[in-house]
Amino acid sequence: MVDPVDRTRRIRGRRRRRTADAMIALVWASVAAAMTLWLAYGGLNTVSGLATALTAAGIVTGLVGTDLILVMLVLAARIPAVDRVVGQDTAMAFHRQLGKPALYLILAHGALLTVGYAMADGSNVVTETISLFQGPDMALAYLGLGLLIAVVVTSVVAVRRRFAYEAWHLIHLLSYAAVLVALPHQLSAGGVLADGTVQRVYWIALYVLAFGAIAVFRFAVPALRSARHGIRVAGVEQVAPGVVSIHLAGRDLDRLQTAGGQYAIWRFWTGATWWHAHPISFSAVPTASSARLTVRDLGTGSAAISRVRPGTRVSIEGPYGVFTEAHRVAPKLAVVAAGIGITPIRSMLEHSTLRPGEATVLLRGSDPSQSYLWDEVGALRSMRGNAVFSMMGPRPQGLATWMSVEALAHGVTIGTVFPDLLNSDFYVCGPQSWIDLVIRDARAAGLPEDQIHVERFDW
Repeated sequence: MVDPVDRTRRIRGRRRRRTADAMIALVWASVAAAMTLWLAYGGLNTVSGLATALTAAGIVTGLVGTDLILVMLVLAARIPAVDRVVGQDTAMAFHRQLGKPALYLILAHGALLTVGYAMADGSNVVTETISLFQGPDMALAYLGLGLLIAVVVTSVVAVRRRFAYEAWHLIHLLSYAAVLVALPHQLSAGGVLADGTVQRVYWIALYVLAFGAIAVFRFAVPALRSARHGIRVAGVEQVAPGVVSIHLAGRDLDRLQTAGGQYAIWRFWTGATWWHAHPISFSAVPTASSARLTVRDLGTGSAAISRVRPGTRVSIEGPYGVFTEAHRVAPKLAVVAAGIGITPIRSMLEHSTLRPGEATVLLRGSDPSQSYLWDEVGALRSMRGNAVFSMMGPRPQGLATWMSVEALAHGVTIGTVFPDLLNSDFYVCGPQSWIDLVIRDARAAGLPEDQIHVERFDW
């Protein structure tokens, strides 16, 4: 007989997958709608030769490219419905995947139109470019293109690593300006978006949706939520060298409806930290008047917030994330945490309703200094009757593995640690390169993708 809890989990999983598929279908439907409206305007009727064919292709690439950019803005708006289904890290991964195609389409838009117009006018590309630049609102269009190129280029991993996070984030915000400054030329140039047409109404509606979502969910909701809960730093406790727990106090913090395993975007209002928002997991499920974050010093930003003083005002965006029990689909639970990755794991387990023998937890550290919060995990009420193991020690040099030298010497494998792995939801949190190795072994053991739960919140 199928356990009712397991059946409910499978049903919820199927619903989420269907909803995720519907969201993806909606994205491509918007692209199809952009092309359909161009065809309805009579776009193909304008094609009578090579010059007009290039011009038509330029218009289509511009419409599709702009549509994808607006989709990217919606994905970056942190809309709760999107977060509940796929999580912000998945949404932002899709956002990044659309970046290069959108830029290539916009570049093709400019190149094709320039060549097409030049051929029609009997001029050369340079002369036509100068002529276009002098047209209504075209200077803004070229400015928007330049901003978009800057955003995409600085988002390439190899380039992004050369920038401080704050500088990269500031440049990335230019994507909003890039889209806005290009709007006037779309409405004034050509006839596809002429005043009074359905096409014009549709595109203005897309802009309102994209920028409205950003205004509401990135600015208005966080500002109202922060004011409502009045969050301040209550104290800072050193947990281990370079690791502190920041205790927060506020009003009705339980009404944030935070699920164990989630994170929020935090801004600490001091002279050294106000300009940088930090994605940090809750290391304990909030109560009505308190919450806790645990932070490791991994750079200048996290080092600064570890020195905040009691009374410091704190703003919050969120909570976000699908690294929660609600996304389980299997009867058993397998968990691996390393380093500061213990924080979402600890709150997720605290918020879980587990039966004895249902969960197996492995806590991984290179040395004893990385065993922060381990004692709390073993003491959780949900872990009564469930197994908690530790694996201490460095990894072997020159070998791509997530395990310690000692574990490998004793023949430990992912299957021996988790004998019920294929019947389990597998939650993993830790350094990204280490996570990749854990997931590699889980996949090699045959674990289905929908039972693997990994979430990045540092995008």
